[in-house]
Amino acid sequence: MEKIANVTVRPCQQSKFIKPLTIDYTQNDEKKSWDLISEHDDVAILTFNKTREQFVFVKQFRPAVYLKDVTTHKDEDGVERVDTDKFPGSMGLCLELCAGILDKSHSAQETAQLELMEECGYKVPLDSIQKITTFRGGVGSSGSLQTLFYAEVTDAMQVGKGGGLAEEGEMIEVVHMSVEEGQKLIFDETVNRPSGLLFGLMWFFSTKWQK
Repeated sequence: MEKIANVTVRPCQQSKFIKPLTIDYTQNDEKKSWDLISEHDDVAILTFNKTREQFVFVKQFRPAVYLKDVTTHKDEDGVERVDTDKFPGSMGLCLELCAGILDKSHSAQETAQLELMEECGYKVPLDSIQKITTFRGGVGSSGSLQTLFYAEVTDAMQVGKGGGLAEEGEMIEVVHMSVEEGQKLIFDETVNRPSGLLFGLMWFFSTKWQK
């Protein structure tokens, strides 16, 4: 998964998922403008396997995280490139909650159910997927809304290997992690992990885990 090569960078001309915009407005009689990105809202699911007493996370390569921490150079043809010998793909690996964007006609809860099956291989009844809360992500860039769910699963519910949809280019590793490891993960800055995962873990330890 972290075997990344032939990395080049170019302006985004067209995308199915995001749209760069500039908003002009007046605030307290002062004219202002702001650059932003229009993108889909999404869901994320904190998943806990009761059979194993382990969290179920996913790991995948995130180009945006990778590009944030590397430097680029222009080759003789003017193409902006990244030296992957100096900056290995492992720099872009992220440990995350199972998640997906709301780009179809499904409800947030139905999307969560589909993502649990596609990414983690668990077939979970809708009534077993509990909404925790919603919150804004990227408030300075997109303002998209994420709905956070919680699902308790068992080994009997695992009917597939997960890994995402290959036809959509997904390359996802399912990661089972102990409760103790989950506690340490909250403050482990050596691991790339999003704020939704951290919030989900803190919610779990304050409301669900009584041992």
